[in-house]
Amino acid sequence: MQKSSGIKLKDLAKLLEGELSGDGEVLITNIAGIHEAKDGDITFISHQKYKPELEKTKASAVIATREFKDLNKNFIFVDNPYFAFSKILKYFYEKEYKPKGIDPKAVIGNNAAIGRDVSIYPLAVIGDNVKIGDRVVIYSGVYVGDNSVIGDDSLIYPNVTIREDVVIGKRVMLHSGVVIGSDGFGYATDKGKHHKIPQIGSVVIEDDVELGANVTVDRATLGKTIIKRGTKVDNLVQIAHNVMVGEDSIIVAQAGVSGSTEIGRHCVIGGQVGFVDHIKIGDNVMIGAQSGVMSDVEPNQVILGSPAIPHKDWLRAQAVYQRLPEMRKKVAELEKRIADLEKEVKE
Repeated sequence: MQKSSGIKLKDLAKLLEGELSGDGEVLITNIAGIHEAKDGDITFISHQKYKPELEKTKASAVIATREFKDLNKNFIFVDNPYFAFSKILKYFYEKEYKPKGIDPKAVIGNNAAIGRDVSIYPLAVIGDNVKIGDRVVIYSGVYVGDNSVIGDDSLIYPNVTIREDVVIGKRVMLHSGVVIGSDGFGYATDKGKHHKIPQIGSVVIEDDVELGANVTVDRATLGKTIIKRGTKVDNLVQIAHNVMVGEDSIIVAQAGVSGSTEIGRHCVIGGQVGFVDHIKIGDNVMIGAQSGVMSDVEPNQVILGSPAIPHKDWLRAQAVYQRLPEMRKKVAELEKRIADLEKEVKE
């Protein structure tokens, strides 16, 4: 539900720290996509390929970079339109937090330390010796195991499981179905039988991390599985025991990170990427969707494919791959000609 009835364009420009171009008195009442926008809406554009749509939009104003200044529209010029778009969404739709307290139907364990202004909904279960910071929201169906810690301003959506001895930082967002601290997949095989290795480590989720729906982060066999500050993880990602993910990285849906893998800072991992265990990915690495990463990757690389190789090599390989049927036909023709020549020589 919208929280604001409207704001003048000149005031919105100040809010965004942008440059106003056009009628600053225009009242903006909502934000909408470039196709759906109507009178009173503000939209945004981040790429030249959408310029034809911008010329047709009915929006009252547009957030854009200065490269669109030749169009006769009301603009707020900014360096990063997509980021400005997110700030306007918060302005119009983010509600002021009002704590609800601890519901009587929540289960609170012994010696739990709970901070100020929390909201703990019915049927949440908080274990013994748990520490919960200020303004934390824990929805129904959440389980927080013994000795775990949740930092200030974190948001835990329904049906999240946080096992024992897990540390969650500040401003962390865990979407429904997340499981943190489940046992790592560790077995010792002896005489054809698989024997479980006790998983006695923990998980640390640092500040400002967001985990999408049904993400699983396994506890370490020994030591810690760590997701560092600012990292964002999409739905349905598996992060195994003793993995370390660096600051401000992004992992897209259905990726799987095997045990003891280290991922550096500012990495972007595409959907359905798979990692073998015990490898190291350097900082600022981009990995294309459905890649299989089999070995260490140096920093500042763009790789893809299975096995993953540098982007330029992959493009050359794909060019060859598309010609394989034609090349196979030519090889068969050459083999036949050679066979015919050998036959003539023998005769």
